[in-house]
Amino acid sequence: MANREDYQPGAASGASVEKGGEQWKLVFVRELRHPPALVWEALTDPAQLAQWAPFDADRNMAAVGPVTLSTANVPQPQVSETTVTVADAPRLLEYGWGGGQIRWQLEPHGNGTRLTLWHSIDRRYVSWGAAGWHICLDVLDHLLAGDPLGRIVGPDALQFGGWKQLNAGYAAQFGVEG
Repeated sequence: MANREDYQPGAASGASVEKGGEQWKLVFVRELRHPPALVWEALTDPAQLAQWAPFDADRNMAAVGPVTLSTANVPQPQVSETTVTVADAPRLLEYGWGGGQIRWQLEPHGNGTRLTLWHSIDRRYVSWGAAGWHICLDVLDHLLAGDPLGRIVGPDALQFGGWKQLNAGYAAQFGVEG
């Protein structure tokens, strides 16, 4: 396992927002060195989600149907009874979470994958959401490379050096308060 204490998130980059009312869409694009099939497994397999995602799933998400997502590392349990609405392996995955919608698109890119995440999110939390997903996607990349950092979400993410700067960087990019 990589040394978590040495991890520092990079500068706020790779994200944009689509503005509209109180619900905005956070859009993240990452290029990963891993093939779409491997990335798909990390997005759908509960054991892998438990190593990088901000929630736990009660079943494999590779099929359409009901799923329970429990937000990880929060003081009060937050459980979402939701539905995987699209599961087109290894290209497209859609489901609800925390009052918003999540959409993952995977495209072959060289020997790897261009991963695009759309997350509808209350505009008041968009910079926090961007900072959180930024760290989650860093952790995902480490996991896929065989160098896991361990999940860094919720209050744990706030403890890492660079969190405040990451949040402030996204807030400035999006024109919102951090």
